[in-house]
Amino acid sequence: MTSRGTSPGTSRGLALGVIATGMLMTVLDGSIVTVAMPAIQSDLGFSPAGLSWVVNAYLIAFGSLLLLAGRLGDLIGRKRMFLAGTAVFTAASLLAGLATSPAVLIAARFLQGAGSAMASAVSLGILVTLFTEARERAKAIAVFSFTGAAGASLGQVLGGVLTDALDWHWIFYINLPIGLAALAAAVPALPRDRGRGLAAGADVIGALLVTGGLMLGIYTVVKVEEHGWTSTPTLGLGALSLALLAGFVVRQATAAQPLMPLRILRSRSVVGANLVQVLMVAALFSFQVLVALYLQKVLGYGAAATGLAMLPAAAVIGAVSLGVSARLNARFGERTVLLAGLTLLLGVLGLLARVPVRADYVTDLLPVMLLAAGFGLALPALTTLGMSDASEDDAGLASGLFNTTQQIGMALGVAVLSTLAASRTEGLLTAGTPQAEALTSGYRLAFTVGAGLIVAAFAVAVLVLRPGRQAPGGASSAVGSSPEYSTSRRETARVSAT
Repeated sequence: MTSRGTSPGTSRGLALGVIATGMLMTVLDGSIVTVAMPAIQSDLGFSPAGLSWVVNAYLIAFGSLLLLAGRLGDLIGRKRMFLAGTAVFTAASLLAGLATSPAVLIAARFLQGAGSAMASAVSLGILVTLFTEARERAKAIAVFSFTGAAGASLGQVLGGVLTDALDWHWIFYINLPIGLAALAAAVPALPRDRGRGLAAGADVIGALLVTGGLMLGIYTVVKVEEHGWTSTPTLGLGALSLALLAGFVVRQATAAQPLMPLRILRSRSVVGANLVQVLMVAALFSFQVLVALYLQKVLGYGAAATGLAMLPAAAVIGAVSLGVSARLNARFGERTVLLAGLTLLLGVLGLLARVPVRADYVTDLLPVMLLAAGFGLALPALTTLGMSDASEDDAGLASGLFNTTQQIGMALGVAVLSTLAASRTEGLLTAGTPQAEALTSGYRLAFTVGAGLIVAAFAVAVLVLRPGRQAPGGASSAVGSSPEYSTSRRETARVSAT
Protein backbone atom coordinates (compact mmCIF):
# COMPACT_ATOMS: atom_id res chain seq x y z
CA MET A 1 0.00 0.00 0.00
CA THR A 2 1.29 3.41 -0.86
CA SER A 3 0.68 6.28 1.49
CA ARG A 4 1.38 9.36 -0.61
CA GLY A 5 -1.73 11.00 0.73
CA THR A 6 -0.77 10.59 4.38
CA SER A 7 2.20 12.15 6.13
CA PRO A 8 3.57 10.88 9.45
CA GLY A 9 2.42 12.16 12.83
CA THR A 10 -0.75 14.20 12.82
CA SER A 11 -2.06 12.80 9.52
CA ARG A 12 -1.74 9.23 10.72
CA GLY A 13 -3.43 10.19 13.95
CA LEU A 14 -6.32 11.62 11.94
CA ALA A 15 -6.47 8.43 9.88
CA LEU A 16 -6.63 6.38 13.08
CA GLY A 17 -9.42 8.64 14.32
CA VAL A 18 -11.37 8.01 11.10
CA ILE A 19 -10.92 4.24 11.36
CA ALA A 20 -11.89 4.24 15.04
CA THR A 21 -14.97 6.37 14.27
CA GLY A 22 -16.06 3.89 11.61
CA MET A 23 -15.59 1.05 14.07
CA LEU A 24 -17.49 2.92 16.75
CA MET A 25 -20.47 3.49 14.45
CA THR A 26 -20.58 -0.20 13.59
CA VAL A 27 -20.38 -1.38 17.19
CA LEU A 28 -22.80 1.24 18.50
CA ASP A 29 -25.31 0.26 15.86
CA GLY A 30 -25.11 -3.35 16.94
CA SER A 31 -25.94 -2.57 20.57
CA ILE A 32 -27.87 0.72 20.50
CA VAL A 33 -30.92 -1.07 19.08
CA THR A 34 -31.27 -3.57 21.92
CA VAL A 35 -32.75 -1.22 24.52
CA ALA A 36 -35.03 0.45 21.96
CA MET A 37 -36.67 -2.79 20.79
CA PRO A 38 -39.84 -2.48 22.92
CA ALA A 39 -40.44 1.05 21.61
CA ILE A 40 -39.85 -0.04 17.99
CA GLN A 41 -42.26 -2.95 18.40
CA SER A 42 -44.98 -0.74 19.85
CA ASP A 43 -44.60 2.02 17.24
CA LEU A 44 -44.32 -0.07 14.07
CA GLY A 45 -46.48 -3.01 15.09
CA PHE A 46 -43.87 -5.75 14.89
CA SER A 47 -44.90 -9.26 15.85
CA PRO A 48 -42.67 -10.89 18.50
CA ALA A 49 -41.06 -13.12 15.85
CA GLY A 50 -40.74 -10.27 13.35
CA LEU A 51 -39.05 -8.00 15.87
CA SER A 52 -35.98 -10.25 15.98
CA TRP A 53 -35.29 -9.34 12.36
CA VAL A 54 -34.39 -5.81 13.39
CA VAL A 55 -31.24 -7.45 14.74
CA ASN A 56 -31.04 -10.48 12.44
CA ALA A 57 -31.17 -8.53 9.17
CA TYR A 58 -28.14 -6.49 10.24
CA LEU A 59 -26.30 -9.53 11.57
CA ILE A 60 -26.81 -11.65 8.44
CA ALA A 61 -25.67 -8.94 6.02
CA PHE A 62 -22.73 -7.92 8.18
CA GLY A 63 -21.43 -11.40 8.95
CA SER A 64 -21.82 -12.85 5.46
CA LEU A 65 -20.20 -10.01 3.51
CA LEU A 66 -17.11 -9.32 5.66
CA LEU A 67 -14.80 -11.85 4.03
CA LEU A 68 -15.78 -10.84 0.51
CA ALA A 69 -15.50 -7.13 1.32
CA GLY A 70 -12.06 -7.62 2.86
CA ARG A 71 -10.69 -9.35 -0.22
CA LEU A 72 -12.28 -6.85 -2.59
CA GLY A 73 -10.63 -4.11 -0.54
CA ASP A 74 -7.25 -5.68 -1.27
CA LEU A 75 -8.10 -5.77 -4.98
CA ILE A 76 -9.80 -2.43 -5.66
CA GLY A 77 -8.28 -0.40 -2.81
CA ARG A 78 -9.04 -0.42 0.89
CA LYS A 79 -9.69 3.33 1.02
CA ARG A 80 -12.33 3.05 -1.71
CA MET A 81 -14.02 0.20 0.11
CA PHE A 82 -14.03 2.10 3.41
CA LEU A 83 -15.52 5.22 1.81
CA ALA A 84 -18.18 3.23 -0.05
CA GLY A 85 -19.13 1.27 3.07
CA THR A 86 -19.38 4.38 5.24
CA ALA A 87 -21.56 6.09 2.62
CA VAL A 88 -23.90 3.07 2.36
CA PHE A 89 -24.16 2.81 6.14
CA THR A 90 -24.93 6.52 6.57
CA ALA A 91 -27.62 6.51 3.88
CA ALA A 92 -29.17 3.34 5.34
CA SER A 93 -29.24 4.98 8.79
CA LEU A 94 -31.35 7.81 7.37
CA LEU A 95 -33.70 5.27 5.80
CA ALA A 96 -33.98 3.39 9.11
CA GLY A 97 -34.79 6.58 11.00
CA LEU A 98 -37.51 7.46 8.50
CA ALA A 99 -39.02 3.95 8.51
CA THR A 100 -42.78 3.80 9.07
CA SER A 101 -43.26 0.06 8.52
CA PRO A 102 -41.50 -3.13 9.59
CA ALA A 103 -40.51 -3.97 6.00
CA VAL A 104 -38.72 -0.66 5.46
CA LEU A 105 -36.86 -0.88 8.76
CA ILE A 106 -35.71 -4.44 8.11
CA ALA A 107 -34.51 -3.50 4.61
CA ALA A 108 -32.65 -0.50 6.04
CA ARG A 109 -31.03 -2.68 8.69
CA PHE A 110 -29.83 -5.11 5.99
CA LEU A 111 -28.27 -2.20 4.09
CA GLN A 112 -26.68 -0.95 7.31
CA GLY A 113 -25.13 -4.37 7.79
CA ALA A 114 -23.79 -4.38 4.24
CA GLY A 115 -22.26 -0.91 4.67
CA SER A 116 -20.76 -1.89 8.01
CA ALA A 117 -19.21 -4.99 6.45
CA MET A 118 -17.63 -2.96 3.66
CA ALA A 119 -16.07 -0.44 6.04
CA SER A 120 -15.18 -2.80 8.89
CA ALA A 121 -13.62 -5.47 6.71
CA VAL A 122 -10.76 -3.21 5.61
CA SER A 123 -10.29 -1.13 8.76
CA LEU A 124 -7.66 -3.34 10.35
CA GLY A 125 -5.98 -3.78 6.98
CA ILE A 126 -5.58 -0.01 6.67
CA LEU A 127 -4.37 0.24 10.24
CA VAL A 128 -1.61 -2.39 10.08
CA THR A 129 -0.24 -1.06 6.81
CA LEU A 130 -0.39 2.54 8.02
CA PHE A 131 1.32 1.90 11.37
CA THR A 132 4.34 -0.23 10.50
CA GLU A 133 6.52 0.45 13.57
CA ALA A 134 5.63 -2.06 16.27
CA ARG A 135 5.16 0.30 19.22
CA GLU A 136 2.93 2.65 17.20
CA ARG A 137 0.98 -0.30 15.82
CA ALA A 138 0.37 -1.63 19.33
CA LYS A 139 -0.98 1.74 20.44
CA ALA A 140 -3.16 2.03 17.33
CA ILE A 141 -4.60 -1.46 17.85
CA ALA A 142 -5.30 -0.53 21.48
CA VAL A 143 -7.35 2.48 20.32
CA PHE A 144 -9.14 0.34 17.72
CA SER A 145 -9.89 -2.38 20.27
CA PHE A 146 -11.15 0.19 22.77
CA THR A 147 -13.77 1.44 20.33
CA GLY A 148 -14.95 -2.13 19.80
CA ALA A 149 -14.89 -3.24 23.41
CA ALA A 150 -16.32 -0.14 25.06
CA GLY A 151 -18.57 0.94 22.19
CA ALA A 152 -21.03 -1.88 22.78
CA SER A 153 -21.68 -0.78 26.37
CA LEU A 154 -21.81 2.88 25.36
CA GLY A 155 -24.38 1.96 22.72
CA GLN A 156 -26.72 0.66 25.39
CA VAL A 157 -26.34 3.87 27.40
CA LEU A 158 -26.91 6.06 24.36
CA GLY A 159 -29.80 3.95 23.12
CA GLY A 160 -31.57 4.17 26.45
CA VAL A 161 -31.07 7.92 26.79
CA LEU A 162 -32.15 8.74 23.22
CA THR A 163 -35.19 6.45 23.40
CA ASP A 164 -36.36 7.91 26.72
CA ALA A 165 -35.55 11.56 25.94
CA LEU A 166 -36.63 11.67 22.27
CA ASP A 167 -37.79 8.50 20.49
CA TRP A 168 -36.31 5.41 18.84
CA HIS A 169 -35.85 7.13 15.46
CA TRP A 170 -32.91 9.07 16.92
CA ILE A 171 -30.85 5.95 17.54
CA PHE A 172 -30.45 5.92 13.75
CA TYR A 173 -30.41 9.67 13.08
CA ILE A 174 -27.40 10.07 15.34
CA ASN A 175 -25.34 8.17 12.76
CA LEU A 176 -25.84 10.89 10.14
CA PRO A 177 -23.49 13.59 11.49
CA ILE A 178 -20.97 10.95 12.57
CA GLY A 179 -20.99 9.26 9.17
CA LEU A 180 -20.74 12.52 7.22
CA ALA A 181 -17.87 13.72 9.41
CA ALA A 182 -16.07 10.39 8.94
CA LEU A 183 -16.45 10.63 5.17
CA ALA A 184 -15.19 14.21 5.07
CA ALA A 185 -12.14 13.35 7.17
CA ALA A 186 -11.41 10.03 5.43
CA VAL A 187 -10.88 11.54 1.98
CA PRO A 188 -7.70 13.46 2.90
CA ALA A 189 -6.63 11.32 5.89
CA LEU A 190 -6.63 7.73 4.66
CA PRO A 191 -3.69 6.62 2.50
CA ARG A 192 -4.34 6.21 -1.21
CA ASP A 193 -4.01 2.64 -2.45
CA ARG A 194 -4.92 1.37 -5.88
CA GLY A 195 -5.17 -2.26 -4.87
CA ARG A 196 -3.92 -5.16 -6.92
CA GLY A 197 -6.76 -5.02 -9.43
CA LEU A 198 -9.68 -7.41 -9.88
CA ALA A 199 -7.60 -9.54 -12.25
CA ALA A 200 -5.42 -10.51 -9.28
CA GLY A 201 -8.23 -12.33 -7.52
CA ALA A 202 -11.65 -11.85 -9.10
CA ASP A 203 -12.90 -15.33 -8.20
CA VAL A 204 -16.61 -14.88 -8.89
CA ILE A 205 -17.50 -18.51 -8.15
CA GLY A 206 -15.61 -18.40 -4.85
CA ALA A 207 -17.34 -15.14 -3.94
CA LEU A 208 -20.78 -16.64 -4.56
CA LEU A 209 -19.94 -19.79 -2.58
CA VAL A 210 -18.57 -18.04 0.52
CA THR A 211 -21.19 -15.30 0.62
CA GLY A 212 -24.04 -17.76 0.10
CA GLY A 213 -22.62 -20.22 2.63
CA LEU A 214 -22.06 -17.62 5.33
CA MET A 215 -25.42 -15.92 4.76
CA LEU A 216 -27.30 -19.21 4.87
CA GLY A 217 -25.31 -20.40 7.88
CA ILE A 218 -25.93 -17.28 9.94
CA TYR A 219 -29.61 -17.33 8.94
CA THR A 220 -29.85 -20.94 10.11
CA VAL A 221 -28.23 -20.14 13.44
CA VAL A 222 -30.39 -17.11 14.23
CA LYS A 223 -33.55 -19.13 13.42
CA VAL A 224 -32.62 -22.00 15.76
CA GLU A 225 -34.65 -20.52 18.61
CA GLU A 226 -37.76 -20.65 16.39
CA HIS A 227 -37.24 -24.06 14.74
CA GLY A 228 -35.08 -26.00 17.22
CA TRP A 229 -31.69 -27.65 16.75
CA THR A 230 -32.98 -30.97 15.37
CA SER A 231 -35.75 -29.63 13.14
CA THR A 232 -35.80 -30.27 9.39
CA PRO A 233 -35.21 -26.59 8.49
CA THR A 234 -32.21 -26.32 10.81
CA LEU A 235 -30.57 -29.57 9.70
CA GLY A 236 -31.33 -29.05 6.01
CA LEU A 237 -30.22 -25.44 5.79
CA GLY A 238 -27.22 -26.14 8.00
CA ALA A 239 -26.09 -29.00 5.75
CA LEU A 240 -26.51 -26.82 2.66
CA SER A 241 -24.49 -24.03 4.28
CA LEU A 242 -21.67 -26.43 5.16
CA ALA A 243 -21.71 -27.82 1.62
CA LEU A 244 -21.34 -24.33 0.15
CA LEU A 245 -18.48 -23.48 2.52
CA ALA A 246 -16.77 -26.80 1.76
CA GLY A 247 -17.13 -26.02 -1.93
CA PHE A 248 -15.54 -22.64 -1.29
CA VAL A 249 -12.51 -24.25 0.39
CA VAL A 250 -12.09 -26.68 -2.52
CA ARG A 251 -12.41 -23.81 -4.96
CA GLN A 252 -9.74 -21.79 -3.15
CA ALA A 253 -7.34 -24.75 -3.26
CA THR A 254 -7.73 -25.14 -7.02
CA ALA A 255 -8.50 -21.66 -8.41
CA ALA A 256 -5.73 -19.85 -10.27
CA GLN A 257 -6.66 -16.56 -8.58
CA PRO A 258 -8.42 -17.53 -5.32
CA LEU A 259 -10.55 -15.06 -3.44
CA MET A 260 -9.03 -16.27 -0.16
CA PRO A 261 -5.56 -17.77 -0.61
CA LEU A 262 -5.39 -20.66 1.85
CA ARG A 263 -1.84 -19.65 2.81
CA ILE A 264 -3.40 -17.33 5.38
CA LEU A 265 -4.55 -20.41 7.34
CA ARG A 266 -1.00 -21.75 7.68
CA SER A 267 -0.33 -19.33 10.54
CA ARG A 268 -1.03 -20.80 13.98
CA SER A 269 -1.42 -17.26 15.32
CA VAL A 270 -4.11 -16.36 12.81
CA VAL A 271 -6.01 -19.64 13.15
CA GLY A 272 -5.71 -19.73 16.94
CA ALA A 273 -6.76 -16.10 17.39
CA ASN A 274 -9.84 -16.55 15.23
CA LEU A 275 -10.87 -19.76 17.02
CA VAL A 276 -10.47 -18.09 20.41
CA GLN A 277 -12.49 -15.12 19.21
CA VAL A 278 -15.44 -17.28 18.12
CA LEU A 279 -15.62 -18.89 21.56
CA MET A 280 -15.01 -15.68 23.53
CA VAL A 281 -17.54 -13.58 21.63
CA ALA A 282 -20.17 -16.33 21.86
CA ALA A 283 -19.64 -16.47 25.64
CA LEU A 284 -19.76 -12.71 26.06
CA PHE A 285 -23.11 -12.46 24.31
CA SER A 286 -24.48 -13.60 27.65
CA PHE A 287 -22.83 -10.66 29.37
CA GLN A 288 -23.63 -8.04 26.74
CA VAL A 289 -27.27 -8.93 26.12
CA LEU A 290 -28.57 -11.20 28.87
CA VAL A 291 -27.35 -8.95 31.68
CA ALA A 292 -29.31 -6.10 30.11
CA LEU A 293 -32.40 -8.31 29.94
CA TYR A 294 -31.89 -9.39 33.55
CA LEU A 295 -31.67 -5.76 34.68
CA GLN A 296 -34.90 -4.86 32.89
CA LYS A 297 -37.06 -7.98 33.21
CA VAL A 298 -36.01 -9.15 36.69
CA LEU A 299 -34.82 -6.03 38.53
CA GLY A 300 -37.19 -3.64 36.74
CA TYR A 301 -34.63 -1.14 35.39
CA GLY A 302 -35.67 1.25 32.64
CA ALA A 303 -33.81 1.68 29.34
CA ALA A 304 -31.60 4.56 30.49
CA ALA A 305 -30.95 3.00 33.90
CA THR A 306 -29.88 -0.24 32.22
CA GLY A 307 -27.40 1.59 30.05
CA LEU A 308 -25.97 3.49 33.02
CA ALA A 309 -25.69 0.27 35.03
CA MET A 310 -23.49 -1.15 32.25
CA LEU A 311 -21.34 1.99 32.07
CA PRO A 312 -18.67 0.85 34.59
CA ALA A 313 -17.89 -2.06 32.28
CA ALA A 314 -17.30 0.33 29.39
CA ALA A 315 -15.13 2.53 31.60
CA VAL A 316 -12.82 -0.24 32.80
CA ILE A 317 -12.58 -1.80 29.36
CA GLY A 318 -11.60 1.57 27.93
CA ALA A 319 -9.07 2.26 30.67
CA VAL A 320 -7.38 -1.12 30.21
CA SER A 321 -7.49 -1.05 26.39
CA LEU A 322 -5.98 2.43 26.13
CA GLY A 323 -3.91 2.57 29.29
CA VAL A 324 -2.09 -0.70 29.79
CA SER A 325 -2.82 -3.30 27.09
CA ALA A 326 -0.10 -2.20 24.67
CA ARG A 327 2.53 -2.10 27.42
CA LEU A 328 1.54 -5.50 28.76
CA ASN A 329 1.58 -7.02 25.26
CA ALA A 330 5.08 -5.65 24.68
CA ARG A 331 6.33 -6.77 28.09
CA PHE A 332 4.79 -10.24 28.37
CA GLY A 333 3.57 -11.14 24.87
CA GLU A 334 0.09 -11.25 23.44
CA ARG A 335 -0.55 -14.90 24.37
CA THR A 336 0.15 -14.32 28.07
CA VAL A 337 -2.00 -11.17 28.17
CA LEU A 338 -4.78 -13.00 26.35
CA LEU A 339 -4.76 -15.79 28.94
CA ALA A 340 -4.92 -13.24 31.76
CA GLY A 341 -7.88 -11.53 30.10
CA LEU A 342 -9.73 -14.82 29.61
CA THR A 343 -9.18 -15.63 33.29
CA LEU A 344 -10.88 -12.38 34.31
CA LEU A 345 -13.74 -13.06 31.90
CA LEU A 346 -14.20 -16.48 33.46
CA GLY A 347 -14.63 -14.64 36.76
CA VAL A 348 -17.29 -12.42 35.16
CA LEU A 349 -19.42 -15.34 34.01
CA GLY A 350 -18.73 -17.37 37.14
CA LEU A 351 -20.17 -14.60 39.30
CA LEU A 352 -23.15 -14.15 36.98
CA ALA A 353 -23.90 -17.88 37.14
CA ARG A 354 -24.74 -17.32 40.83
CA VAL A 355 -26.64 -14.03 40.47
CA PRO A 356 -29.64 -13.87 42.85
CA VAL A 357 -33.20 -12.98 41.94
CA ARG A 358 -33.11 -9.84 44.06
CA ALA A 359 -29.58 -8.70 43.35
CA ASP A 360 -28.00 -5.67 44.96
CA TYR A 361 -26.17 -3.67 42.29
CA VAL A 362 -23.16 -2.69 44.41
CA THR A 363 -22.45 -6.10 45.91
CA ASP A 364 -23.70 -8.48 43.19
CA LEU A 365 -23.28 -6.65 39.87
CA LEU A 366 -20.63 -3.95 40.21
CA PRO A 367 -17.81 -6.52 40.73
CA VAL A 368 -18.95 -8.17 37.50
CA MET A 369 -18.71 -4.86 35.64
CA LEU A 370 -15.20 -4.25 36.97
CA LEU A 371 -13.94 -7.72 36.04
CA ALA A 372 -15.01 -6.94 32.46
CA ALA A 373 -11.58 -5.30 32.25
CA GLY A 374 -10.53 -8.75 31.01
CA PHE A 375 -12.10 -7.89 27.66
CA GLY A 376 -9.85 -4.85 27.47
CA LEU A 377 -6.87 -7.18 27.85
CA ALA A 378 -8.07 -9.99 25.59
CA LEU A 379 -9.32 -8.09 22.55
CA PRO A 380 -6.16 -6.06 21.71
CA ALA A 381 -4.04 -9.20 22.15
CA LEU A 382 -6.38 -11.20 19.91
CA THR A 383 -6.43 -8.44 17.30
CA THR A 384 -2.64 -8.33 17.14
CA LEU A 385 -2.42 -12.12 16.87
CA GLY A 386 -5.16 -12.26 14.23
CA MET A 387 -3.28 -9.79 12.00
CA SER A 388 0.26 -10.84 12.91
CA ASP A 389 1.19 -12.86 9.84
CA ALA A 390 -0.80 -10.99 7.20
CA SER A 391 1.25 -9.68 4.29
CA GLU A 392 0.51 -6.26 2.84
CA ASP A 393 -1.37 -7.84 -0.06
CA ASP A 394 -3.54 -9.93 2.30
CA ALA A 395 -4.14 -7.36 5.06
CA GLY A 396 -7.72 -6.70 3.98
CA LEU A 397 -8.44 -10.41 3.78
CA ALA A 398 -7.03 -11.04 7.28
CA SER A 399 -9.07 -8.10 8.59
CA GLY A 400 -12.23 -9.46 6.96
CA LEU A 401 -11.57 -12.94 8.35
CA PHE A 402 -11.06 -11.59 11.88
CA ASN A 403 -14.27 -9.60 11.74
CA THR A 404 -16.15 -12.56 10.23
CA THR A 405 -15.26 -14.88 13.10
CA GLN A 406 -16.43 -12.18 15.49
CA GLN A 407 -19.85 -12.16 13.84
CA ILE A 408 -20.00 -15.96 13.74
CA GLY A 409 -19.30 -16.00 17.46
CA MET A 410 -22.06 -13.49 18.06
CA ALA A 411 -24.53 -15.49 15.99
CA LEU A 412 -23.65 -18.68 17.88
CA GLY A 413 -24.01 -16.87 21.19
CA VAL A 414 -27.45 -15.61 20.19
CA ALA A 415 -28.58 -19.05 19.06
CA VAL A 416 -27.10 -21.22 21.80
CA LEU A 417 -27.28 -19.10 24.94
CA SER A 418 -30.59 -17.36 24.32
CA THR A 419 -32.21 -20.67 23.35
CA LEU A 420 -30.94 -22.36 26.51
CA ALA A 421 -32.11 -19.48 28.70
CA ALA A 422 -35.55 -19.36 27.06
CA SER A 423 -36.02 -23.14 27.29
CA ARG A 424 -35.12 -23.24 30.98
CA THR A 425 -37.39 -20.29 31.75
CA GLU A 426 -40.32 -21.73 29.80
CA GLY A 427 -40.01 -25.07 31.56
CA LEU A 428 -40.00 -23.46 35.00
CA LEU A 429 -42.94 -21.18 34.18
CA THR A 430 -44.92 -24.22 33.05
CA ALA A 431 -44.13 -25.85 36.40
CA GLY A 432 -45.52 -22.81 38.23
CA THR A 433 -42.28 -21.05 39.19
CA PRO A 434 -42.67 -17.25 39.65
CA GLN A 435 -41.57 -15.30 36.60
CA ALA A 436 -38.60 -13.52 38.18
CA GLU A 437 -37.18 -16.79 39.50
CA ALA A 438 -37.76 -18.58 36.18
CA LEU A 439 -36.06 -15.82 34.20
CA THR A 440 -33.11 -15.70 36.58
CA SER A 441 -32.65 -19.46 36.40
CA GLY A 442 -32.62 -19.31 32.60
CA TYR A 443 -30.02 -16.56 32.61
CA ARG A 444 -27.89 -18.47 35.12
CA LEU A 445 -27.82 -21.48 32.80
CA ALA A 446 -26.70 -19.28 29.92
CA PHE A 447 -23.97 -17.71 32.07
CA THR A 448 -22.76 -21.16 33.12
CA VAL A 449 -22.51 -22.35 29.52
CA GLY A 450 -20.78 -19.09 28.64
CA ALA A 451 -18.20 -19.81 31.33
CA GLY A 452 -17.63 -23.19 29.69
CA LEU A 453 -16.99 -21.47 26.36
CA ILE A 454 -14.39 -19.25 28.01
CA VAL A 455 -12.67 -22.36 29.38
CA ALA A 456 -12.64 -23.79 25.85
CA ALA A 457 -11.17 -20.52 24.52
CA PHE A 458 -8.45 -20.71 27.19
CA ALA A 459 -7.62 -24.27 26.13
CA VAL A 460 -7.36 -23.29 22.45
CA ALA A 461 -5.07 -20.39 23.34
CA VAL A 462 -2.80 -22.69 25.35
CA LEU A 463 -2.68 -25.48 22.80
CA VAL A 464 -2.68 -23.61 19.48
CA LEU A 465 -0.96 -20.28 20.12
CA ARG A 466 2.79 -20.55 20.55
CA PRO A 467 4.37 -18.86 23.58
CA GLY A 468 6.32 -15.74 22.60
CA ARG A 469 10.08 -16.01 22.80
CA GLN A 470 11.71 -13.67 25.28
CA ALA A 471 13.48 -10.82 23.58
CA PRO A 472 16.11 -8.55 25.12
CA GLY A 473 14.71 -6.42 27.88
CA GLY A 474 12.19 -9.00 29.01
CA ALA A 475 9.56 -8.46 26.32
CA SER A 476 8.26 -11.31 24.28
CA SER A 477 9.00 -11.53 20.64
CA ALA A 478 6.60 -12.36 17.88
CA VAL A 479 4.02 -15.00 18.27
CA GLY A 480 3.56 -15.01 14.53
CA SER A 481 6.01 -16.60 12.17
CA SER A 482 6.65 -13.88 9.60
CA PRO A 483 10.22 -12.50 9.67
CA GLU A 484 9.02 -8.92 9.20
CA TYR A 485 6.65 -9.16 12.16
CA SER A 486 9.27 -10.82 14.36
CA THR A 487 11.75 -8.05 13.62
CA SER A 488 9.11 -5.44 14.36
CA ARG A 489 8.19 -7.04 17.70
CA ARG A 490 11.86 -7.26 18.73
CA GLU A 491 12.09 -3.54 18.09
CA THR A 492 9.06 -3.05 20.33
CA ALA A 493 10.81 -4.97 23.09
CA ARG A 494 13.95 -2.88 22.73
CA VAL A 495 12.04 0.40 22.84
CA SER A 496 9.78 -0.63 25.74
CA ALA A 497 12.78 -1.73 27.76
CA THR A 498 14.09 1.80 27.64
